[in-house]
Amino acid sequence: MSRFLRTLFGIATASLVFLAGVAVGQNQYGQPKTVLHVVALKWKADATDEQKQKAIDGIKEMAATIPGIKNIWLKTDRVQPREYSAAFAIEFENRAAADAYAEHPAHEAWYEI
Repeated sequence: MSRFLRTLFGIATASLVFLAGVAVGQNQYGQPKTVLHVVALKWKADATDEQKQKAIDGIKEMAATIPGIKNIWLKTDRVQPREYSAAFAIEFENRAAADAYAEHPAHEAWYEI
């Protein structure tokens, strides 16, 4: 094989490897069919740590009680706007589950906490 053909083959191979890397490295995302409910919390100035924990535990209790809840996120690393103290998210299987949650007695009880 001539030097020209080897060089051409090397360039073609390098180009294919590069293009394959670009294709694999592109961001891929999905659009789930679930419904995500995100809430930012602002604790009252006089709220104790015990009261705050009781509210967070209440979210866990709702998730265990209300049908259609798939996941909950309770770890707060960063909240915006900054004057808010905590955040949580609840993932529902579908819109009907999210609607049922809004009027469920366990959800109403959580508001009392």
